Amino acid sequence: MDEQKNGIAKLPRQTRAERLNTALYKKMFAEQERYRVWLLSQTPEEILNHTYEYTTREDILLCMEYEEISAKQALALLALPDPLNTVFDEYDRLLNSHMQDISEAICQRADMEIEWQQEQRASLER
Repeated sequence: MDEQKNGIAKLPRQTRAERLNTALYKKMFAEQERYRVWLLSQTPEEILNHTYEYTTREDILLCMEYEEISAKQALALLALPDPLNTVFDEYDRLLNSHMQDISEAICQRADMEIEWQQEQRASLER
């Protein structure tokens, strides 16, 4: 039966990588939902203690929704019992440079303020 003659547009076939990425996203999404349910059962203070982790895990999901990894990579992560948590742990481990960037930004801004304050004092003394 010719699908074009019946007015049904032929849908493009998903590649193996696309199917695996979709399966991985669904598995990670379910993992995040379980984490969310657990988190909501905690005290407000405990929830605040986990806001960074929750938000970062949401960002990982967002990335997985719009980025595609190779079929081989998706298979490797699908084999893990908790791929979202594993990716989060890896990201958190790499975060050292992020904290260094923040520290540098603090020092740079403080130095700029020192310079500005010195200029202000100098202009008042004139």
